Amino acid sequence: MERVGGGMNNNNGQSPWHSHSPKTPTTMLDRALSFRRPHSDADLSYSGESGTDESKTKRPHIYLLASNFLSRIGHQWWPCLVIALLFLGLLFLISFAFRSTSFVCISRFDPVARIGFFGLDGLESDFGALGVPWCRSKHGKEVEWTSKDLLKALEEFVPIYETRPIKNNMHGMGFDHSFGLWFMARWLKPELMIESGAFKGHSTWVMRQAMPDTPIISLTPRHPEKYLKKGPAYVDGNCTYFAGKDFVDFGSVDWKNVLRKHGVTDLNRVVVFFDDHQNELKRLKQALKAGFQHLIFEDNYDTGTGDHYSLRQICDQSYIKGGGHSCFKDSDEARIRSKRKKFWEKAVDEEELCGPGEAWWGVRGEMRDDFNHTNTQISYNQHFQNSRYVESILDVYWELPPVAGPSLTHQSRYDPARSTPPIVADGRHRLFQRLGLGRLDKSVFNGYTQMVYLQISNPGS
Repeated sequence: MERVGGGMNNNNGQSPWHSHSPKTPTTMLDRALSFRRPHSDADLSYSGESGTDESKTKRPHIYLLASNFLSRIGHQWWPCLVIALLFLGLLFLISFAFRSTSFVCISRFDPVARIGFFGLDGLESDFGALGVPWCRSKHGKEVEWTSKDLLKALEEFVPIYETRPIKNNMHGMGFDHSFGLWFMARWLKPELMIESGAFKGHSTWVMRQAMPDTPIISLTPRHPEKYLKKGPAYVDGNCTYFAGKDFVDFGSVDWKNVLRKHGVTDLNRVVVFFDDHQNELKRLKQALKAGFQHLIFEDNYDTGTGDHYSLRQICDQSYIKGGGHSCFKDSDEARIRSKRKKFWEKAVDEEELCGPGEAWWGVRGEMRDDFNHTNTQISYNQHFQNSRYVESILDVYWELPPVAGPSLTHQSRYDPARSTPPIVADGRHRLFQRLGLGRLDKSVFNGYTQMVYLQISNPGS
């Protein structure tokens, strides 16, 4: 009897933060085992071993039927049959060779080659195939916006992005993270925005588009106006710059005094954006000490990549779903990584992932900092304790998904197997065009590094 179950929706006491964390797809292939059923005594009674002659009632075997057929058509057909079989075999070999060479002759970063290798359906199911470690929050609270909100905002942001003053923002944010920063700043509606690391001023411009009248504080070693001598840059009129000779590192700012001058008393109404390539654990502790609660990190590098210790790396733990790694060279993970390295520039194979003593955490066992200028080798126990600390202060953790799948954007850098599913799924060409994304140069989609939003509070709160 077939049982049919029904789902129940419980809306009582539900938190307004209701977007779901990514589910990591299974990476192992299911193996089906075939068992031969043993003969029972009942079977033997029908097998001809009972002593009775059942030759008249038993159906002839297939090989007897084939032999009778061949004897009827005569020996003159044998040569033709052999030639036909050889011809079919030759066609099969030619077809197989043609399909195999298509993977070798096409550029390894060409999207056509990737689709030919993984298949269009495979690209969509590709997301998260190697696991997406998602930092665990204290109370399981999640962001309040949904995928529908992101999709609706995308259509609004594309024409805004097309007016950006810095068209070629090489070494800076691309479209994905520009959209993420704009969307979160507009949703959170802060009274003050702080950025650590401004480069040419593109991120300042993005925040200004989200919040036209909100004051901004920018901490950056070199003032964006210095870049105006060589090309486009952006300097904001309602921004307080700690830059050049006036530069002060985020961790050294007297925030009580600065916030008092800006008339800010509620730190829950402040958003801090980090794009300074510093150890994110260090920045997290500094922000918590100052009382800030809403943080955005632009470069949330995956394990084995990047120039600083990131939240993604910290939360890549064996006890977290989608986290932890094996340095065994013949493991399934090693084989999958080796294959994916041929198609994605930022994919990491086992040799790049694992350092001395099979240290895979951080970057080959290193906790990197300051643009990869200051690195510290840490033990797995230290790495584990870092994760436990982050969990003790973390209220919300959310990684911005890619804007669209690689068959649409033709991006060739980040590996979808370590990413959440995109806002616009692979294959949805009409939606991609309707949102205006098709008007953008493909190069703007190559800067995705898991931008992340955090909400934090003191341990025990």
